[in-house]
Amino acid sequence: MRIIIILFVLVLSTQISGQTKSLYYFTATTIIGEPYDFSQLEGKKVLIVNTASECMLTPQFKKLQELYEEYGGDDFEIIGFPCNDFGSQDPAENDVIYDFCTKKYEVTFTMMEKIEIKGENAHPLYKWLTNSEENGVLDAKVAWNFQKFLIDEKGEIVDFVPPIKSPKTDRIIDWLNEREQ
Repeated sequence: MRIIIILFVLVLSTQISGQTKSLYYFTATTIIGEPYDFSQLEGKKVLIVNTASECMLTPQFKKLQELYEEYGGDDFEIIGFPCNDFGSQDPAENDVIYDFCTKKYEVTFTMMEKIEIKGENAHPLYKWLTNSEENGVLDAKVAWNFQKFLIDEKGEIVDFVPPIKSPKTDRIIDWLNEREQ
């Protein structure tokens, strides 16, 4: 009987852990049309943010770029996802968004093609980011443009930071300075 219980627990724990995916499961397309496999980020902390070019929070691009210049590289990456889901504040096509980000804010971190992040047609990555049944950690409905998601070196979601908070908030800086547990 004891062996049966142990086997049952092992099978159940395997099924439960198999229900959640990591960031490395996903793919997307960059803003310039190239395929992007998130598995290349293994071992890095990642900040994922939904962006918009015509939002009152758009100046956060400057702070995101500063954060990237200070921490980006071998240990940290920022991934921006333009979307038009909140107030229709990014209606342009990808090439226009790319020019805006690179010329006005000198963005050098990775920008993806414009996606939907809420509703039935939400990108699978955002379904994972916002749903505890998919990510195994938290529910985090996106409130507006520039919501920031923190992903650890194992590809697991750690937390999110509300849109109104600066990308250089203490919560993000402290997280970036934490050593992997």
